[in-house]
Amino acid sequence: MHSRAPTDLTNLLERALRGEEGVRGALLETYRHYLELLARIEIGRRLQTKVDAADLVQETFLEAHRNFGLFRGKSEGEFINWLRGIMASRIATMVRHFVGTQGRNVRRERDLHVDLDQSSRALDRGLVALQSTPSQKIERSELRVMFADTLSQLPDDYREVIVLRHFEELPVGEVALRMNRSVDSVQKLWVRGLARLRQLVEEAQ
Repeated sequence: MHSRAPTDLTNLLERALRGEEGVRGALLETYRHYLELLARIEIGRRLQTKVDAADLVQETFLEAHRNFGLFRGKSEGEFINWLRGIMASRIATMVRHFVGTQGRNVRRERDLHVDLDQSSRALDRGLVALQSTPSQKIERSELRVMFADTLSQLPDDYREVIVLRHFEELPVGEVALRMNRSVDSVQKLWVRGLARLRQLVEEAQ
């Protein structure tokens, strides 16, 4: 996990809102792993398909960059909520494509936004469970971003089992089917993955 000063994201946002050249892209990039994790969770719940979360996040970034002037908030929390709203709209479009429905469904987009917020809150629970001494100096939204950054450093199998078990809340048997592994190997992978994640979190404290 790459530690940031608590004000880093806020400073980037303030500079981007002032129109400093090149800052907007740097600001969005800090949320890549966070949004990819949320997208991965939501895609897994709704579609159980191999849609690339990275592609979805890139589309979100392109839209956010294009419509940055429409953002009316000032805080980092408001900005991250705005990004989740854009991604909810992109996921709703993807769902329409896969299930064959026509036209925009505002209720589905609203439900997706709520789901993304709940998944984001689940990052808090994951981080608190792993921290030996929870930080009191870093904003909750920044902790979520940092946790997602840490998770991205794990080997693919470790990250996958943690996402499926902790965030999608699947039983071990279903995880084994998804990962094409035995139940026993999934349980061992789960324990090793959590141990490595806890180590990375503690190293960053």
